[in-house]
Amino acid sequence: MEGVIAANLAAVRSRIDAAARAAGRAPEAVTLVAVSKTHAAASVRAALAAGHRVFGENRVQEAQAKYPALREAFPDLALHLIGPLQTNKVRDAVALCDVIETVDRPRLAQALAREMERSGRRLPCLIEVNTGEEPQKSGIFPAAADDFIVECRDRLGLPIRGLMCVPPLDEEPALHFALLREIARRTGLELLSMGMSADFEKAIRFGATHVRVGTAIFGVRGTT
Repeated sequence: MEGVIAANLAAVRSRIDAAARAAGRAPEAVTLVAVSKTHAAASVRAALAAGHRVFGENRVQEAQAKYPALREAFPDLALHLIGPLQTNKVRDAVALCDVIETVDRPRLAQALAREMERSGRRLPCLIEVNTGEEPQKSGIFPAAADDFIVECRDRLGLPIRGLMCVPPLDEEPALHFALLREIARRTGLELLSMGMSADFEKAIRFGATHVRVGTAIFGVRGTT
C-alpha cells in the first residue's frame, strides 16, 4: 500500500506541475490537499511517509479518530476541513483543524467567530460557494456571496482567505471555476480551492491555489 500511495502522489504532483507550467504559473503556487475521507489512518501514514503533509477530511468525527495520533508522529501536517460543518462541532473543528474550507451560512460564521475569540486560535477560512445553486448542496449562492464575504470578514472578523466550490457533476466545471475566480477577484480574496481528481488540471488553468484530490491518490473510497 505504501508504495502505491507514494507512486500515486508522485504522479499527481507531476500532473499538477505540468498543468501549472502550461498555465504560466509556478507549480509551488498550487497546494495539493490529499483527501483522506473514508480511508484508514494507515493510508494517511503512507502518504506522510512519502513526504506529503496537507490533507482534507469531510467529517470532524472521522478526523478526530485519525489525526491526533498522526499529528503526534508528524507535527507539521496540516488538516483542512472540506465537508459541511455543524455548529455543534465548531469547537472540535477549531481545536483539530488548520483550515476551514466550508464556511457556508451566517449561523456557522457566527459560531466560528465566537469560538476563535474564545480559544484564541484563528484558523484561515474559505467560504464555500454553491456555484451551481444546487438545493441538495451546502454553500452560499453566488448572488449572495459578496455580501456574505463582507459580513464574515468585516463585521465578524473571521480570517477569510478565499473561496471553495464543488461544481455540479453534470456541468462543465470550467464555467464554475471561472465564476469562483471572478467572485474572488472582485472581493480581494487570494485562495481558490477548486478541482478534484477528475478536473484538477482544468481548475489549475483557472487559478486554483488548492486542489482536493482523493481517488487519484488513495484509490476508490474505503478500499485502501
